Amino acid sequence: MAVEIKNKKAAFSYFLTDAYTAGIQLQGTEIKSIRAGKASIGEAYCRFQGDEFFLFNMHVEPYDHAGYVTHEPRRIRKLLLKRTELNKLQRKLRDVGVTVVPTRLFISDSGYAKLDVSVAKGKKQVDKRNTIKDRDQARDLERGRNRIQ
Repeated sequence: MAVEIKNKKAAFSYFLTDAYTAGIQLQGTEIKSIRAGKASIGEAYCRFQGDEFFLFNMHVEPYDHAGYVTHEPRRIRKLLLKRTELNKLQRKLRDVGVTVVPTRLFISDSGYAKLDVSVAKGKKQVDKRNTIKDRDQARDLERGRNRIQ
């Protein structure tokens, strides 16, 4: 069973451009909770502090069988990227209205938790309406094809 937690709100609220895959520095039982699918990146965001890149507001539910030592659900987690990728991100974040949002949390083939992050620029209300309209038209077109066959 593959774990894949998506941030559907990110694609709706932002124009996503460059994507990067980052490792996450986790503590103790956090990986067990993520493997159980008990994590949320819907409200999470990424930011630099000094030269290091961090993930804020990702919720990882405490592991049920952890004993007395548990982790804080919304703690700040360090993201692990290569220095060249970090430098590219820092250059892109200098532009006004550009941010980095997490789009997908998954477990890699090697068993590590990975996070896909994308450089994003916010959509205006009109763009969001157009996204809804395009999605509805595609769904109606697909339904029409299913009825004919």
